[in-house]
Amino acid sequence: MTSQNELRLLPWSGPEGKPCYLSTDDSDGHMSRLADNVEAVQLGMAADLLEQAQEELGSADMELEALRHLATDLTGALRDTLRVATSRGHLLTLRELHQSR
Repeated sequence: MTSQNELRLLPWSGPEGKPCYLSTDDSDGHMSRLADNVEAVQLGMAADLLEQAQEELGSADMELEALRHLATDLTGALRDTLRVATSRGHLLTLRELHQSR
């Protein structure tokens, strides 16, 4: 199994919004592939939302409620994207460490 510092941060939260981690030596295992797929979906949704936001913010007649909804969606997408970036950055660091051994 992986050591404590090699846990993978998963792209979803557990109970009470706490981070979830995966401990496995199999990067092609079911849970690893599921996490990869969820990350891909989250990043795709964030890209779509960014495009939508650019279009809507270019409109001078955007209502306050629509702006609040957009800000809420963008906040969630940014949170998910940061979690993916954190997880992938950690994984890259671990791969570099293993390759240098």
